[in-house]
Amino acid sequence: MNTFSTLFGRSRLLLLLSLLLSAGFFATTLLGYFVSRQTIRDTIISQDLPLTAGNIYSEIQKDLVRPVLVSSTMAHDTFLRDWVLRGEKGPDDLARYLKEVREQYGAFSSFFVSEPSHNYYTANGILKRVSPDDAHDAWYFRMAELAEDYVIDVDTDQANHNALTIFINYKVRDFAGRYLGVTGVGLTVDAVKYVIADYQKRFQRTIYFVDPSGKLVLYDAQNGLDVDLRKNEGVGPLVDTILAQKSGSWQYLVKGSNHILQVSYLPELKWYLFVEQNEDLSLAGIRQTLYVNLGISLLVTMLIIALARRAIGSYQSRIEELATTDELTGLLNRHAFSILQDRLLAAYRREPRPLCALLIDVDHFKEINDRYGHLIGDQVLAGVCGRLRAGLRETDLAVRWGGEEFLIVLQGCALDEALRIAEQLRSVVEQTRHCADRPELAVTISIGVSEYRAGESFEQTIGRADAALYQAKAGGRNVVRQEDLNPGA
Repeated sequence: MNTFSTLFGRSRLLLLLSLLLSAGFFATTLLGYFVSRQTIRDTIISQDLPLTAGNIYSEIQKDLVRPVLVSSTMAHDTFLRDWVLRGEKGPDDLARYLKEVREQYGAFSSFFVSEPSHNYYTANGILKRVSPDDAHDAWYFRMAELAEDYVIDVDTDQANHNALTIFINYKVRDFAGRYLGVTGVGLTVDAVKYVIADYQKRFQRTIYFVDPSGKLVLYDAQNGLDVDLRKNEGVGPLVDTILAQKSGSWQYLVKGSNHILQVSYLPELKWYLFVEQNEDLSLAGIRQTLYVNLGISLLVTMLIIALARRAIGSYQSRIEELATTDELTGLLNRHAFSILQDRLLAAYRREPRPLCALLIDVDHFKEINDRYGHLIGDQVLAGVCGRLRAGLRETDLAVRWGGEEFLIVLQGCALDEALRIAEQLRSVVEQTRHCADRPELAVTISIGVSEYRAGESFEQTIGRADAALYQAKAGGRNVVRQEDLNPGA
């Protein structure tokens, strides 16, 4: 029962230690994960996405903003306005002017459409006359109706084999403000698309441009977005709010994943730059770190528990040994024997085999202590017990009964055999010098022997051995005496 209680208590202690360590490791790891996740999210919103948007804007300045400035310069150029007002004489002069603009600023194309003549001029001369009946020319007639001075339009360039081109169309007015036509430059869409694709690959972000109506104007088709931004999951319901506020950060879910959106308004282009980050992709690294940390925490917990179990087992064994063993002699103490005697009697009842008790006393031990001191006395007791244990079997029990008295229980041993063993032990002790510091010191013992009788308590058996020991000491000591077999005679 005590062993079971001890094991149960140890198991509960180890279980509690496991729970505390696991809870501590997991709580620390999870707290670190959530703090890191929030830090990454805050960094994405406050730094990464705005920085990306700024970098993209810087990258496209030379491709979009600069052409706007070039178109504005052309629209306000005195040569161009004077040339129209003089009746558009000398088309070669205008062609040379448009060619110089194209080459100087690295534009894909440069053009001028005259309102008086509807002629479409390029660096190669007159391309054609624009007509309201030609779908390709609809852009020009829309320009006349717009209040804005310029627009950015994506269309095919008939002067360059219908290549998809971004045109910066700028109105030209005379010195009195009268409408003279449209001039500007064009650049290929591929140049801007390359910037978008490059940034998407490098930063794992979705990047696209949106016009004031909420329609995509520049984007990577592989993103799977609908041209009408309002039809897209997540961002769709937020489009009107975003366009009204023009810039800021938003968050929404797409197929269960949280997306963070940074929007910047580009006034030169009159477009919105959308930079979208899938938070799950950003957190993939720290999630992997979380799993690794949890695995390490589990391994450390298991290692600590294993070491703790070993240490607790070792300390427990040591404590049990101290609790059941006499420190000086190494024999069992009386408390341990009180537990073991119940097992002895239970075993006897299952299988009756003779049991004998030897009660031993070191002769004249008080005189040894008084003459030589307690340190020598302790050496004598330790030496005597060493000889006693050496002469016993593994099944026999040796107990320090008190002071200089010792109890030996011989299992499966009848009285005659017990008397023989007792005499042998007495003789060995007498012939041995037990103290190296005092080789002249001779030590003897007296022994009383009794045999257990069925139905009695073991205390009664020891009592008869004690009576026999008294007779041995009264008879001159250094002898073995057996119990009185006929106490009533």
